[in-house]
Parts: sequence; structure tokens; C-alpha cells
Amino acid sequence: MDEPPPPESVAHLAEVYLGNILYALEATALWLEEQQRADDAAFYRGIARQLAAARGRERGGAA
Repeated sequence: MDEPPPPESVAHLAEVYLGNILYALEATALWLEEQQRADDAAFYRGIARQLAAARGRERGGAA
């Protein structure tokens, strides 16, 4: 059985706050689009997509 990461590890904190992180990435992407920086917005959305897909795989979803 896998043991959870230590309480203050980066992995644990990212897991706990993943929703907040995804929200912040999307808010940043929206701001970048307003600034006519579509490539930069796509970069941040790509990070969010990878994080969401990884969470889906951890939970047994089809990501």
C-alpha cells in the first residue's frame, strides 16, 4: 500500500491545493489573452491540462 507523502512535501501541498492552482493558472491564462499573449496563455493552460490529467490518472479516471 502506498503511503501518503510527508505533510509538508511539494507533492502533498500540490495535491491539497490542486483546485486553487488550476484556478490560478486559468486566471493567468485569461489575463494573458486580454494582453494579446495567446501563446503564453496556451502555455499556462497546457500546465493546467497536464496537472488535471495526472490527477485523473491517480484517481483511476480516463485522462
